[in-house]
Amino acid sequence: MATAQDRAQAPGSGLNDDIGEAKRLAMYRSQLRIREAEQRAYDLFLQNLVKGTSHLSLGQEAVASGFAEAMQKGDLSFCTYRGHAHTLARCVSVEKVLGELMQRDNGLMRGKGGSMHLTSEEHGVMGSYAIIGAHLPIACGAAWRAQYKGDKDVSVCFFGDGTTNIGAFHEALNFAAIWKLPVVFVCENNLYMEYTPIGDVTAVPHPAADRAGSYGLERIIIDGNDADVVYRTAQRAFSRARAGEGPSLIEALTYRHSGHSRADPAKYRPEGELEKWKQRDPIKIYRERLQQFGVSDKVIAEIDASVRQEVDDATETCKAAPMPPADILTTDVYADGGWAWRN
Repeated sequence: MATAQDRAQAPGSGLNDDIGEAKRLAMYRSQLRIREAEQRAYDLFLQNLVKGTSHLSLGQEAVASGFAEAMQKGDLSFCTYRGHAHTLARCVSVEKVLGELMQRDNGLMRGKGGSMHLTSEEHGVMGSYAIIGAHLPIACGAAWRAQYKGDKDVSVCFFGDGTTNIGAFHEALNFAAIWKLPVVFVCENNLYMEYTPIGDVTAVPHPAADRAGSYGLERIIIDGNDADVVYRTAQRAFSRARAGEGPSLIEALTYRHSGHSRADPAKYRPEGELEKWKQRDPIKIYRERLQQFGVSDKVIAEIDASVRQEVDDATETCKAAPMPPADILTTDVYADGGWAWRN
């Protein structure tokens, strides 16, 4: 088992020095940007400015940030309906994401996709998929294309613990292993399926990692709340994939601070569990990490202020943005960009 326990303990200890200050500052900014943007999305929902439901990643920011910072330009992200974090981590603007959630014309897809279908080919975000497990075979297809053409990009597929009991999970792992595809599967194990503890319905303690051996893959379990651990694990997996050594399956242990969706008060969780996990809040951990490595409180405060200003500015821009025009309703439906041929 490859379990990461390499947290920094003191300045100059030598741990994590391969990451460097610039990368750490970028990961801190990324995590905070996700946190502030998603919290703002929740606030806008309460103001009736975001319609429908959405699935937030509050508490899971380190997974998205750590993997995104390890990716190279051209690498591809495949997300679930809980895809805001991964979209923002790939440098899509807060305005584009909030605009999409608010169904405004300045949104990422001009308001047509909404919360669960964020996509930006420009940034390597190849879609958020609301059907559980649907995107794992699609990620395999993208990786197979890279292998066939001799390209060096890696496909990274994020999914929740509940996906591990879906047939597509096993089919995709088997296919990727047989063909040694350049794809990395990342299970964000936040302990709960929609409303059910994953342990109540799964025969093994670790739903992803304990099944890796069935496909000849290494059993990898990591602390998904520590961005340094996530980043270094991602680097190793990406290096293997680019070298033609095949896929990796990584189980990142984390926890969502809110319910499954906005409609879920999460009353099924044991008393005190949320408070215990909040002691290991990924942003709290990383702010302390920066301080341990000598980053001044002033620098941290400047990042905090800058991110909050970015979210405030994006919010006001989106509030003022128009709704999308009705004439785009039937565009981008089929591959030719239209719909006329169907009639």
